[in-house]
Amino acid sequence: MPPTLVLIIGLLGLAVGSFLNVAVSRVPAGLSVVRPRSACPHCATPIAPRDNIPVVSWLLLGRRCRACRAPIPARYPLIEVLTAALFAAEALRFGPSEVLPAELVFTAGLLALAACDAEHFLLPKRLLYPTLGLTAACLLAAAAATGQWDRLGMAAACGTGGFAVFFALHWVRPAWLGFGDVRLAGLLGTGLGWLGPWYPVFALLAGSVAGLLVGIALMAAGRATRQTRLPFGVFLASGAVAAILVGAPVVHWYETAGDPYAPAASLTPVRDLP
Repeated sequence: MPPTLVLIIGLLGLAVGSFLNVAVSRVPAGLSVVRPRSACPHCATPIAPRDNIPVVSWLLLGRRCRACRAPIPARYPLIEVLTAALFAAEALRFGPSEVLPAELVFTAGLLALAACDAEHFLLPKRLLYPTLGLTAACLLAAAAATGQWDRLGMAAACGTGGFAVFFALHWVRPAWLGFGDVRLAGLLGTGLGWLGPWYPVFALLAGSVAGLLVGIALMAAGRATRQTRLPFGVFLASGAVAAILVGAPVVHWYETAGDPYAPAASLTPVRDLP
Protein backbone atom coordinates (compact mmCIF):
# COMPACT_ATOMS: atom_id res chain seq x y z
CA MET A 1 0.00 0.00 0.00
CA PRO A 2 1.36 3.49 -0.85
CA PRO A 3 2.79 5.29 2.22
CA THR A 4 0.48 8.25 1.62
CA LEU A 5 -2.58 6.02 1.88
CA VAL A 6 -1.23 4.40 5.05
CA LEU A 7 -0.80 7.89 6.51
CA ILE A 8 -4.36 8.84 5.54
CA ILE A 9 -5.74 5.71 7.17
CA GLY A 10 -3.66 6.45 10.28
CA LEU A 11 -5.13 9.98 10.44
CA LEU A 12 -8.57 8.45 10.00
CA GLY A 13 -7.72 6.33 13.02
CA LEU A 14 -7.05 9.47 15.08
CA ALA A 15 -10.51 10.82 14.23
CA VAL A 16 -12.15 7.46 14.92
CA GLY A 17 -10.27 7.26 18.22
CA SER A 18 -11.71 10.63 19.23
CA PHE A 19 -15.21 9.29 18.57
CA LEU A 20 -14.41 6.11 20.51
CA ASN A 21 -13.56 8.26 23.53
CA VAL A 22 -17.02 9.79 23.37
CA ALA A 23 -18.58 6.33 23.15
CA VAL A 24 -16.53 4.99 26.07
CA SER A 25 -17.54 7.97 28.22
CA ARG A 26 -21.24 8.00 27.35
CA VAL A 27 -22.46 4.52 26.41
CA PRO A 28 -21.90 2.89 29.84
CA ALA A 29 -23.92 5.74 31.37
CA GLY A 30 -26.76 5.19 28.88
CA LEU A 31 -26.19 8.52 27.13
CA SER A 32 -26.34 9.36 23.43
CA VAL A 33 -23.06 9.55 21.51
CA VAL A 34 -24.52 12.25 19.25
CA ARG A 35 -26.15 14.80 21.57
CA PRO A 36 -25.31 16.98 23.37
CA ARG A 37 -21.98 18.15 22.00
CA SER A 38 -18.82 17.23 23.89
CA ALA A 39 -18.30 19.10 27.15
CA CYS A 40 -16.01 18.98 30.16
CA PRO A 41 -17.42 16.38 32.62
CA HIS A 42 -16.38 18.59 35.55
CA CYS A 43 -17.65 22.06 34.65
CA ALA A 44 -19.95 21.17 31.70
CA THR A 45 -18.32 23.81 29.48
CA PRO A 46 -18.75 22.82 25.80
CA ILE A 47 -15.44 21.88 24.19
CA ALA A 48 -14.45 24.31 21.46
CA PRO A 49 -13.39 22.88 18.07
CA ARG A 50 -9.82 24.11 18.63
CA ASP A 51 -9.69 22.03 21.81
CA ASN A 52 -11.05 18.92 20.12
CA ILE A 53 -8.09 18.06 17.87
CA PRO A 54 -6.96 14.50 18.65
CA VAL A 55 -3.81 14.35 20.82
CA VAL A 56 -2.65 17.86 19.83
CA SER A 57 -5.26 19.69 21.90
CA TRP A 58 -4.53 17.51 24.94
CA LEU A 59 -0.86 18.46 24.75
CA LEU A 60 -1.44 22.17 24.07
CA LEU A 61 -3.90 22.43 26.96
CA GLY A 62 -1.35 20.95 29.32
CA ARG A 63 -3.65 17.96 29.91
CA ARG A 64 -6.26 20.19 31.60
CA CYS A 65 -9.64 21.69 30.74
CA ARG A 66 -9.29 25.24 29.41
CA ALA A 67 -12.19 26.49 31.55
CA CYS A 68 -11.86 24.81 34.97
CA ARG A 69 -8.32 23.36 34.73
CA ALA A 70 -9.54 19.92 35.75
CA PRO A 71 -7.16 17.18 34.53
CA ILE A 72 -8.06 15.40 31.29
CA PRO A 73 -7.42 11.64 31.65
CA ALA A 74 -4.58 10.15 29.62
CA ARG A 75 -7.07 7.62 28.29
CA TYR A 76 -8.19 10.16 25.65
CA PRO A 77 -4.91 10.55 23.73
CA LEU A 78 -4.00 6.92 24.42
CA ILE A 79 -7.05 5.58 22.60
CA GLU A 80 -6.56 8.09 19.76
CA VAL A 81 -2.91 7.13 19.25
CA LEU A 82 -3.62 3.42 19.61
CA THR A 83 -6.45 3.57 17.08
CA ALA A 84 -4.25 5.44 14.60
CA ALA A 85 -1.37 2.99 15.07
CA LEU A 86 -3.60 -0.07 14.63
CA PHE A 87 -5.32 1.40 11.58
CA ALA A 88 -1.94 2.09 9.95
CA ALA A 89 -0.64 -1.37 10.89
CA GLU A 90 -3.71 -3.05 9.39
CA ALA A 91 -3.39 -0.96 6.24
CA LEU A 92 0.13 -2.37 5.88
CA ARG A 93 -1.10 -5.86 6.80
CA PHE A 94 -3.94 -6.09 4.28
CA GLY A 95 -3.02 -3.53 1.65
CA PRO A 96 -5.79 -2.21 -0.63
CA SER A 97 -7.92 -5.26 0.13
CA GLU A 98 -11.70 -5.49 0.13
CA VAL A 99 -11.58 -6.90 3.67
CA LEU A 100 -9.66 -3.94 5.13
CA PRO A 101 -12.78 -1.86 5.99
CA ALA A 102 -14.26 -4.78 7.93
CA GLU A 103 -11.10 -5.28 9.97
CA LEU A 104 -10.82 -1.55 10.71
CA VAL A 105 -14.42 -1.43 11.96
CA PHE A 106 -13.84 -4.62 13.95
CA THR A 107 -10.68 -3.24 15.56
CA ALA A 108 -12.25 0.11 16.43
CA GLY A 109 -15.15 -1.65 18.14
CA LEU A 110 -12.77 -3.89 20.07
CA LEU A 111 -10.85 -0.86 21.36
CA ALA A 112 -14.03 0.79 22.63
CA LEU A 113 -15.24 -2.43 24.25
CA ALA A 114 -11.86 -3.06 25.89
CA ALA A 115 -11.78 0.48 27.29
CA CYS A 116 -15.30 0.08 28.72
CA ASP A 117 -14.37 -3.24 30.27
CA ALA A 118 -11.17 -1.80 31.76
CA GLU A 119 -13.01 1.16 33.32
CA HIS A 120 -16.41 -0.31 34.19
CA PHE A 121 -16.14 -4.12 33.91
CA LEU A 122 -18.80 -3.81 31.24
CA LEU A 123 -19.10 -4.83 27.58
CA PRO A 124 -22.11 -2.74 26.50
CA LYS A 125 -24.53 -4.26 24.00
CA ARG A 126 -24.94 -0.76 22.54
CA LEU A 127 -21.30 -1.00 21.38
CA LEU A 128 -21.01 -4.71 20.71
CA TYR A 129 -24.05 -5.18 18.48
CA PRO A 130 -23.33 -2.19 16.19
CA THR A 131 -19.73 -3.41 15.85
CA LEU A 132 -20.98 -6.87 14.93
CA GLY A 133 -23.52 -5.49 12.47
CA LEU A 134 -21.08 -3.14 10.74
CA THR A 135 -18.35 -5.79 10.60
CA ALA A 136 -20.77 -8.31 9.08
CA ALA A 137 -22.01 -5.73 6.55
CA CYS A 138 -18.44 -4.93 5.48
CA LEU A 139 -17.62 -8.65 5.17
CA LEU A 140 -20.75 -9.13 3.06
CA ALA A 141 -19.59 -6.29 0.79
CA ALA A 142 -16.12 -7.88 0.57
CA ALA A 143 -17.64 -11.24 -0.38
CA ALA A 144 -19.83 -9.59 -3.04
CA ALA A 145 -16.81 -7.75 -4.47
CA THR A 146 -14.47 -10.74 -4.54
CA GLY A 147 -16.81 -13.70 -4.85
CA GLN A 148 -15.28 -15.26 -1.73
CA TRP A 149 -18.58 -16.42 -0.28
CA ASP A 150 -16.84 -19.36 1.38
CA ARG A 151 -14.94 -16.92 3.57
CA LEU A 152 -18.16 -15.17 4.52
CA GLY A 153 -19.64 -18.54 5.46
CA MET A 154 -16.55 -19.31 7.54
CA ALA A 155 -16.91 -15.97 9.35
CA ALA A 156 -20.53 -16.78 10.17
CA ALA A 157 -19.62 -20.30 11.32
CA CYS A 158 -16.77 -19.06 13.51
CA GLY A 159 -18.97 -16.38 15.04
CA THR A 160 -21.65 -18.94 15.86
CA GLY A 161 -19.06 -21.40 17.15
CA GLY A 162 -17.32 -18.85 19.37
CA PHE A 163 -20.63 -17.80 20.88
CA ALA A 164 -21.69 -21.43 21.43
CA VAL A 165 -18.44 -22.44 23.16
CA PHE A 166 -18.45 -19.49 25.54
CA PHE A 167 -22.18 -19.88 26.14
CA ALA A 168 -21.54 -23.47 27.23
CA LEU A 169 -18.76 -22.33 29.57
CA HIS A 170 -21.01 -19.65 31.02
CA TRP A 171 -23.85 -22.13 31.47
CA VAL A 172 -21.60 -24.67 33.25
CA ARG A 173 -19.87 -22.11 35.47
CA PRO A 174 -21.36 -18.59 35.36
CA ALA A 175 -18.65 -17.35 37.73
CA TRP A 176 -16.01 -17.96 35.07
CA LEU A 177 -17.44 -15.64 32.42
CA GLY A 178 -19.88 -12.78 32.22
CA PHE A 179 -22.42 -12.95 29.40
CA GLY A 180 -20.73 -9.95 27.80
CA ASP A 181 -17.70 -12.19 27.23
CA VAL A 182 -20.00 -14.72 25.54
CA ARG A 183 -21.23 -12.06 23.11
CA LEU A 184 -17.67 -10.85 22.58
CA ALA A 185 -16.56 -14.37 21.61
CA GLY A 186 -19.22 -14.33 18.88
CA LEU A 187 -17.92 -10.99 17.63
CA LEU A 188 -14.33 -12.28 17.62
CA GLY A 189 -15.30 -15.35 15.64
CA THR A 190 -17.10 -13.22 13.05
CA GLY A 191 -14.36 -10.63 12.68
CA LEU A 192 -11.54 -13.17 12.45
CA GLY A 193 -13.30 -16.07 10.73
CA TRP A 194 -12.83 -14.52 7.28
CA LEU A 195 -9.07 -14.96 7.72
CA GLY A 196 -9.47 -18.65 8.56
CA PRO A 197 -10.88 -20.87 11.32
CA TRP A 198 -7.67 -20.94 13.32
CA TYR A 199 -7.49 -17.18 13.76
CA PRO A 200 -10.36 -17.03 16.30
CA VAL A 201 -8.76 -19.98 18.11
CA PHE A 202 -5.46 -18.09 18.21
CA ALA A 203 -7.21 -15.00 19.59
CA LEU A 204 -9.11 -16.89 22.31
CA LEU A 205 -6.02 -18.83 23.40
CA ALA A 206 -3.75 -15.77 23.32
CA GLY A 207 -6.28 -13.70 25.27
CA SER A 208 -6.79 -16.45 27.86
CA VAL A 209 -3.06 -16.98 28.35
CA ALA A 210 -2.48 -13.22 28.65
CA GLY A 211 -5.23 -12.93 31.26
CA LEU A 212 -3.80 -15.87 33.20
CA LEU A 213 -0.27 -14.45 33.18
CA VAL A 214 -1.43 -11.00 34.27
CA GLY A 215 -3.50 -12.54 37.06
CA ILE A 216 -0.54 -14.60 38.29
CA ALA A 217 1.73 -11.55 38.13
CA LEU A 218 -0.73 -9.43 40.14
CA MET A 219 -1.11 -12.15 42.76
CA ALA A 220 2.66 -12.57 43.00
CA ALA A 221 2.98 -8.81 43.56
CA GLY A 222 0.30 -8.90 46.27
CA ARG A 223 -2.04 -6.68 44.26
CA ALA A 224 -4.72 -9.31 43.63
CA THR A 225 -6.19 -12.51 45.00
CA ARG A 226 -7.94 -15.45 43.34
CA GLN A 227 -11.23 -13.59 43.90
CA THR A 228 -10.07 -10.37 42.21
CA ARG A 229 -12.01 -9.57 39.06
CA LEU A 230 -10.08 -8.91 35.87
CA PRO A 231 -11.54 -7.33 32.71
CA PHE A 232 -11.35 -10.46 30.55
CA GLY A 233 -12.70 -8.54 27.56
CA VAL A 234 -9.47 -6.53 27.45
CA PHE A 235 -7.44 -9.72 27.03
CA LEU A 236 -9.80 -11.18 24.43
CA ALA A 237 -9.64 -7.96 22.41
CA SER A 238 -5.84 -7.94 22.68
CA GLY A 239 -5.73 -11.54 21.46
CA ALA A 240 -7.91 -10.62 18.48
CA VAL A 241 -5.66 -7.73 17.48
CA ALA A 242 -2.62 -9.99 17.85
CA ALA A 243 -4.31 -12.58 15.63
CA ILE A 244 -4.89 -9.97 12.92
CA LEU A 245 -1.40 -8.50 12.95
CA VAL A 246 0.92 -11.42 13.80
CA GLY A 247 -1.26 -14.52 13.72
CA ALA A 248 -0.46 -15.55 10.14
CA PRO A 249 2.99 -17.12 10.81
CA VAL A 250 1.68 -19.01 13.85
CA VAL A 251 -1.39 -20.31 12.01
CA HIS A 252 0.74 -21.19 8.98
CA TRP A 253 3.23 -23.07 11.16
CA TYR A 254 0.43 -25.05 12.80
CA GLU A 255 -1.30 -25.90 9.55
CA THR A 256 1.91 -26.99 7.80
CA ALA A 257 3.74 -28.65 10.72
CA GLY A 258 5.67 -31.60 9.36
CA ASP A 259 5.34 -30.51 5.72
CA PRO A 260 8.84 -29.52 4.47
CA TYR A 261 7.43 -28.36 1.11
CA ALA A 262 4.92 -25.87 2.50
CA PRO A 263 5.43 -22.26 1.28
CA ALA A 264 6.34 -19.54 3.77
CA ALA A 265 3.55 -17.54 5.38
CA SER A 266 2.79 -14.02 4.16
CA LEU A 267 1.75 -11.12 6.35
CA THR A 268 0.53 -9.02 3.45
CA PRO A 269 -2.29 -10.79 1.68
CA VAL A 270 -4.49 -8.80 -0.70
CA ARG A 271 -7.18 -11.15 -1.96
CA ASP A 272 -6.00 -14.59 -0.85
CA LEU A 273 -5.49 -14.32 2.86
CA PRO A 274 -3.46 -17.07 4.57
